[in-house]
Amino acid sequence: MSDLWISELLDGIRDTLLMVGVSAIFALLIGIPLALLLVTTTRGGIFERPALNAALGAVVNAFRSTPFIILLVALLPLTRFLVGTTIGVWAAVVPLSIAAIPFFARVAEVSLREVDRGLIEAAQAMGAQRRHIVWHVLLPEALPGMLGGFTITVVAMIGSSAMAGAVGAGGLGDLAIRYGYQRFDTTVMVTVIVLLIVIVAAVQFTGDRVVRRLLRRT
Repeated sequence: MSDLWISELLDGIRDTLLMVGVSAIFALLIGIPLALLLVTTTRGGIFERPALNAALGAVVNAFRSTPFIILLVALLPLTRFLVGTTIGVWAAVVPLSIAAIPFFARVAEVSLREVDRGLIEAAQAMGAQRRHIVWHVLLPEALPGMLGGFTITVVAMIGSSAMAGAVGAGGLGDLAIRYGYQRFDTTVMVTVIVLLIVIVAAVQFTGDRVVRRLLRRT
C-alpha cells in the first residue's frame, strides 16, 4: 500500500469524523428542543398548542420521509448559500444536519413520551412551574433513552456521510466511489467497508456504555 494511498485514507477518516461530528452537534442542539416542543405542545401537554404541534410534526415528517440522496441534491442551493460551495466536508454538513435533526427529534420524542405521567402530575401538584418540569422531570428521566437514540442517529449519519461521497463530499465514501467503484479497486472498497464497520462499532460501544452508566445511577 503506497504512502499516497495511506495519506488519502487518513484524510478520508478525518473528513468522515469531522462531518459526522459537526452534524451530530447540530442534531443534538436542535433536535432536543424540537423534541421537547413536539411533546409539550401536543394535546394534554404542559404547553398545549395543537396547531403549532401539527405544523412542527408535518415539517419533521416531510424531512424524515425524504431519502437522503434526494435531500442532498435538493439542498444544493441552500448549501451553496450557507457555505459557499457544494462540494467538500463543510458542504456535506448542511444536508447531514438537516437530515439528522428531525430523525433525532422523533427518537428523542419517544423517550420523552415514555416519562411516567405520574411524575409530571406530582410535580404539577407541588406547584412546580412548567419550565421546571421540563428541566427537572422530563429531561433527566428521558436522558438515557435520548442518549441511546443519539447513538442510533450518529450511526445512521455515518452511513449517510458515505453516501454523500457520491457528490464529492469527501470522506471515506468519496474514496470508495473514486477508487473502489470507478477504478474497480476491490482492495479500496473492502478497506473502506471495514473502516466504516470499525467506526460504527466504536460509536455503538461508547453509546451503550454511557447509557448503562446512566441507568445504574438512576
